[in-house]
Amino acid sequence: MIFRQLFDPVSSTYTYVMASGRGREALIIDPVKELLDHYLRLIEDLDLKLVRAIDTHTHADHITALGDLRDRTGCVTIMGEFTKAACVSQSVREGERINVDGIRLGAIYTPGHTDESFSFVLNPDRPEAVFTGDVLLIRGTGRTDFQGGDPHKSWDSIVNKLFRLPDDTTVYPAHDYKGWMASSIGEEKRANPRLAGKTEADYVQIMNNLNLPNPKLMDVAVPANLACGQT
Repeated sequence: MIFRQLFDPVSSTYTYVMASGRGREALIIDPVKELLDHYLRLIEDLDLKLVRAIDTHTHADHITALGDLRDRTGCVTIMGEFTKAACVSQSVREGERINVDGIRLGAIYTPGHTDESFSFVLNPDRPEAVFTGDVLLIRGTGRTDFQGGDPHKSWDSIVNKLFRLPDDTTVYPAHDYKGWMASSIGEEKRANPRLAGKTEADYVQIMNNLNLPNPKLMDVAVPANLACGQT
């Protein structure tokens, strides 16, 4: 399998490109508009055909490349069924599967960071990895104070959905700010300071007292992303 983890240093965003092999159909998760040409070059170099572009949620810290990728490659753009982005070509429900030429993703509704966030499990019959967007980060969790975020829903999504995946399932988040590239479900159960040994009440108190500033691009990124990045 071809797997590439790409990083945008401005927004600390991870983007993932997958295909079952050279010359095959591919998908991309959480692409950043400013890196459009970088993605297209990679796809060309690997002799791939991009057929699916997925956003885990409506990002507030960067503008998505979904719309641009659709225009340049003809790919289908995908988000969860509760997205407010009317420009998305296909919406998926919890339990639905996305099949791309041997690559299989299972959709899990994981609200909390936003009210429409989804995670995607690679090979859901025998989970290998999960792309968690912003709901579960490495040694952290996505903030819950805007875009319909809710710390109780965040706890439920993580503890009662993601943490039920096998412990050796690799965790690939949409962002990291400390240099971590990947984790695992078992590792986050044991070592995530917001979750390990905590009750739901503890977690809610932590999240309600983060007092973080709004993302710098929030007022621009959210409306742009509701139009798939095309203002």
